[in-house]
Amino acid sequence: MSGVVSIIGCGFVADLYMRSLRAMDGITVAGVYDKNPTRLAQFCAFWNVPSVESLDELLDRHPRDGVVLNLTNPSAHYEVNTACLAAGCHTYSEKPLAMSVDDAKALHAQAQAAGLMLASAPCSVLGESAQTLGQALRNGIAGTPRAIYAELDDGFVPQAAYKKWISESGAPWPFEDEFRVGCTLEHAGYYLGWLISWFGSVRTVVAASAETIPGKEGTGPFAPDLSVATLFFENGPMTRLTCSIVAPHDHQIRIIGDDGVLACKAAWDNSAKVTFAKRMTIRRRLMESPFPKTIKLRQPTHPKVKRWGAAAMNFMLGPAEMLDAIREGRPSRLSNDFALHMTEVTLAMQNAGETLGAQAMTTRCDPMEPMPWAQ
Repeated sequence: MSGVVSIIGCGFVADLYMRSLRAMDGITVAGVYDKNPTRLAQFCAFWNVPSVESLDELLDRHPRDGVVLNLTNPSAHYEVNTACLAAGCHTYSEKPLAMSVDDAKALHAQAQAAGLMLASAPCSVLGESAQTLGQALRNGIAGTPRAIYAELDDGFVPQAAYKKWISESGAPWPFEDEFRVGCTLEHAGYYLGWLISWFGSVRTVVAASAETIPGKEGTGPFAPDLSVATLFFENGPMTRLTCSIVAPHDHQIRIIGDDGVLACKAAWDNSAKVTFAKRMTIRRRLMESPFPKTIKLRQPTHPKVKRWGAAAMNFMLGPAEMLDAIREGRPSRLSNDFALHMTEVTLAMQNAGETLGAQAMTTRCDPMEPMPWAQ
């Protein structure tokens, strides 16, 4: 792998990208910009990367066969993504792509018209665990999948010591932004991306969301802190997906098939174990095996990043995939359609409230081609 990236935004998550970049031989940083000059200097000094004085300068200097990483606050994503695309830059945006479906569609149209790649985090769909599950589904290990339960519950976060969560280069965890944006927009994509990559488009979202914990620290209004969605795919099983900063920590996904259950218990670990528990009958009792089999890929996969905080993820898998696609002259697995569709489904979950009920999706995307080492 090789290529050049430029970085906009030096907040908490930017350090996770830099930790990941250190594991990716051949990818270099052309320049970094943040509107806060103090934070910019601190970040660039820590990681020994070059800074620029303005967004315009960064975009002017950015090589057109590289990828710009938009790591700004979510409220700025649409504006910054628009500027990157207008400058002719392939763009990888932190989630969400935009804060409204209309804005996300406008970005998609802009990228399509300019012949540019536009992708949205998260990229864990390209990680070993997601790809292992995908291969297991294609191989029919659990038989025909009939239902999926996916959980992205982070624990009772408002009572956590989040003011002590400081990134490696000194950025505090942006709790006010997190509470205002909401855990669904921040985290649903970790499993939603996997699901869409396997089954393609979601046809209908039946969801509910609410702010269950009032009085969070900071300046509101705050987004829902709990969402529950039932997803109906055009070509896949009925799926329940939960997101919250309320329920006890649970990041497992279970795929229930005719022959047993495929499972993974850690969404934020690229190397999390994938297991299959065969269904059996013992003394007239129907059960899944208490000794599940570990499913492994036969080939080497991708560079790993050691755990830091809650995650053991390589945040650069997405930008690296885009750089490879540019160099090889092929479509990226993280397609423009994929980014838009994942954003629409996530927003449908987030904004469901108490009364929206069933929402028909207006965007579509195809299942994702597996990584070469998972085919």
